[in-house]
Amino acid sequence: MAIQLYSEHKYMTVPPKTFPLNSPFYLFFFFPQSSTLNLKFTSTSLIPFRLLFFAISLNKVEMGLTSSLRFHRQNNKTFLGIFMILVLSCIPGRTNLCSNHSVSTPKELPSSNPSDIRSSLVSLDLEGYISFDDVHNVAKDFGNRYQLPPLAILHPRSVFDISSMMKHIVHLGSTSNLTVAARGHGHSLQGQALAHQGVVIKMESLRSPDIRIYKGKQPYVDVSGGEIWINILRETLKYGLSPKSWTDYLHLTVGGTLSNAGISGQAFKHGPQINNVYQLEIVTGKGEVVTCSEKRNSELFFSVLGGLGQFGIITRARISLEPAPHMVKWIRVLYSDFSAFSRDQEYLISKEKTFDYVEGFVIINRTDLLNNWRSSFSPNDSTQASRFKSDGKTLYCLEVVKYFNPEEASSMDQETGKLLSELNYIPSTLFSSEVPYIEFLDRVHIAERKLRAKGLWEVPHPWLNLLIPKSSIYQFATEVFNNILTSNNNGPILIYPVNQSKWKKHTSLITPNEDIFYLVAFLPSAVPNSSGKNDLEYLLKQNQRVMNFCAAANLNVKQYLPHYETQKEWKSHFGKRWETFAQRKQAYDPLAILAPGQRIFQKTTGKLSPIQLAKSKATGSPQRYHYASILPKPRTV
Repeated sequence: MAIQLYSEHKYMTVPPKTFPLNSPFYLFFFFPQSSTLNLKFTSTSLIPFRLLFFAISLNKVEMGLTSSLRFHRQNNKTFLGIFMILVLSCIPGRTNLCSNHSVSTPKELPSSNPSDIRSSLVSLDLEGYISFDDVHNVAKDFGNRYQLPPLAILHPRSVFDISSMMKHIVHLGSTSNLTVAARGHGHSLQGQALAHQGVVIKMESLRSPDIRIYKGKQPYVDVSGGEIWINILRETLKYGLSPKSWTDYLHLTVGGTLSNAGISGQAFKHGPQINNVYQLEIVTGKGEVVTCSEKRNSELFFSVLGGLGQFGIITRARISLEPAPHMVKWIRVLYSDFSAFSRDQEYLISKEKTFDYVEGFVIINRTDLLNNWRSSFSPNDSTQASRFKSDGKTLYCLEVVKYFNPEEASSMDQETGKLLSELNYIPSTLFSSEVPYIEFLDRVHIAERKLRAKGLWEVPHPWLNLLIPKSSIYQFATEVFNNILTSNNNGPILIYPVNQSKWKKHTSLITPNEDIFYLVAFLPSAVPNSSGKNDLEYLLKQNQRVMNFCAAANLNVKQYLPHYETQKEWKSHFGKRWETFAQRKQAYDPLAILAPGQRIFQKTTGKLSPIQLAKSKATGSPQRYHYASILPKPRTV
């Protein structure tokens, strides 16, 4: 049902205005003298409501006992202002006081029948399109442990398409269980990019044809939230510029990494990617399109950065740039003692003049390790390197990089030589290589192509990413790398420290509360073994053993790319910041439509708000989410 307002006048025509009767609204309507204001219901069904009028110099009012009300103004004044407040009650379904409904929303709510919901989606006026027959293409993510097809896929061509979809679902309210997941390359691990029987938005369809680059004292690039980082790198390099902070894998979308953090070996110096954003364009869970920055709509800006997709969809971002080098010197060295390894890593990230990238990884019981490095690196002492044996050992590799331009090669060699002389690695294990800057940054994609060729890319990836305080890292490493793990043949284990001082405090990202903390990333692939079985169950149990140890030892570990299934676990993850996080959810996505795969909030289908629902779930014994309304239980695919 809706109200239509229009004016009849002998000299002018005022276009009709139609407003849906699904929320309170305030309206100023001016019409000239000798005109008639018609207040007409587009439906003959009767819904109880209260109507209050405040009229200025109103001489005559005529009301007919019909479905329309007519008001005549008959005096010598040019305009009559009428301020009308409609307070509606007894409307079926839940009224959302925070909604910002579009006038183009349907006049009648469809039933909860999937076919009716589907028809309502088809009726939307979009620049892009909606598809239903290819939903299997977005039913999985990189973790490859869930098979959860959506009802529909939105292929947006503009921000308007995303806003219209969000407003439409808000308008449906409790009549549907539709949720929305923004999907870039689908590199989530636990179904976070999925929306079971909801709507998946293919963000790559939103890519603009141009990546706009601005040079100057503070250069930046404006990009679509659906753009992938490798394309940004290629385009900015044409101007001799580059973003400052990266992830190890560049074939990810901007919106995806900024919704988490975006961490790599440059984070100790520049902070994560979310630290290097000047401005965002967001479509909130209410369908509002908002531009935000540190000084404009700052609460939304900081909420979205690292916000796990809970507050809005990133449709555009302005990213800080710096001069790009042409080349990098890429160095690897080995340690057998974890204390020496971690001490050298922490020393390097504390220095003013140091390497431009500092990472590391753990090697457990690998055979012929250094010979494998020779395909990409050259040993400093080939004879000594050939004598080194890695069999049966737990080793720690320090990986560092120094940026340079060809004319700076000599000074770069001197700087790296000095830095290396201050470290305590095993001398015979020094390997290095000089490669183009883009080749180094895109290094994981090279490995991806090899794995795809062998059919080993699209397998389950039970990854576990942890942020561990410096005070706990030795205890963690001693137990996990010496007792819990027996090998890392399934995939790499990354480990490197970052400086808390380089990370902005107001984002939604949760980190340990110490000046230095470590990222430890277990990145296995569950590939079939010789018996025909895969290692998924074994790897999941191994991850659980790691988490159980962290909890028992009270190491104050935080998950990066977090995954929990109970409200109690999420509250523990956020700690004192939980209430702020929940309040922001109520402000920007009050129906909990966005990012259902995170399993933080459940879409409101009754009288409780997501915050009230969260509080009710958090009391008493911990309750698990009802997968029927969010995500079904995982099924290995």
